Amino acid sequence: MELIEKLTILADAAKYDASCASSGAPKRSSRGKEGIGATNGMGICHSYTPDGRCVSLLKILLTNFCLYDCQYCVNRRSSDVPRARFTPEEVIRLTLDFYQRNYVSGLFLSSGIIQSPDYTMEQLIRVAKVLREEHQFRGYIHLKTIPEASPALIAEAGRFADRLSVNIELPSPDSLIRLAPEKQADSITGAMGTIESASQESRADRRAPKFAPGGQSTQMIVGADASDDSRILHTAETLYGEYRLRRVYYSAFSPIPNSPASVPMQAPPLLREHRLYQADFLLRGYGFKVKELIGAQGNLPLDIDPKLAWALANRELFPLDLNLAEPHLIARVPGIGVRSAERIVSLRRLKRIRYDDVVRLRCVIEKAKPFIVTSDYRPRQDAQESRALRQQLSDQPAQMALWG
Repeated sequence: MELIEKLTILADAAKYDASCASSGAPKRSSRGKEGIGATNGMGICHSYTPDGRCVSLLKILLTNFCLYDCQYCVNRRSSDVPRARFTPEEVIRLTLDFYQRNYVSGLFLSSGIIQSPDYTMEQLIRVAKVLREEHQFRGYIHLKTIPEASPALIAEAGRFADRLSVNIELPSPDSLIRLAPEKQADSITGAMGTIESASQESRADRRAPKFAPGGQSTQMIVGADASDDSRILHTAETLYGEYRLRRVYYSAFSPIPNSPASVPMQAPPLLREHRLYQADFLLRGYGFKVKELIGAQGNLPLDIDPKLAWALANRELFPLDLNLAEPHLIARVPGIGVRSAERIVSLRRLKRIRYDDVVRLRCVIEKAKPFIVTSDYRPRQDAQESRALRQQLSDQPAQMALWG
């Protein structure tokens, strides 16, 4: 098979993996030697860093052949799809060629399982090792970790990759047993533990080689099983706490040709994935807990964002006086972010906060004004009922208010 045919098949096969982002990767020093690649280059956009930089990545699978028969995966053993396989040398050549053409600044490499988990992991490591040691490639490298691979191989992968990721796949171990019988939840969390332990050792000893300085991430498929948003976010909360993950990515299940009856025939609303990302951001950046964001219904509302939903459910805390409130509470006001809250606190050391100050800070004033008090503004005493306010501030049609 021609290289371009392989690239067409294996780049398309990689599109279902959402867990590629280059956040947290430092610049790699060439230590006096010339090197190629950069983590801050511009090109074809494949991902964004948290500070807004666009980073282009060659995102491919080493192969879409696979020993496993995960029911939700287009590349499962029983799937009737075109198959292809790169050699490590072909991936290396493609990465260098694409970089030199200014198409990419780095590589995201995953793979189906071939021969054995250890063999597959060895092939992935070979790509990264040759790029780093023989070609002095300083660009970003993200390797997908094979959970069942030996801890020694996972540790070796972290020497060459900026980020490692181990996909949790599904939020429920029971669902994993049912839909991916060859995979073990303990193997997945065990690999995450291996990565975190090696990262801790590297951070503790400054003389030690850097280990996956961009940290680790994972991906959960949304809608392939019956897990509600509460279960999904509680799983994410546990992963952040126990393994210090940089990111959990959410991927709405996409029905694939000739899908087995064990998975849904219809995709979940893409808006559900979006709301999960918003809730995840509140967990990581605002100090929210899952139990605060999701009530008894088990799912996030679709018509409003999770922060607004929390504020409407806690109307007794509002309106909040911006001249007196604690910074963490100001950041919880709809339309006011963490940075704006910090600026408000800094500004009120110099003067009383006025309504126009909030406008100048570029807060989303239409969302914020029912929930704030300033020195010259207070919402009307006959404040709107939560239901009316919800309808007014909704960014989706009313029929999207709740789902299943």
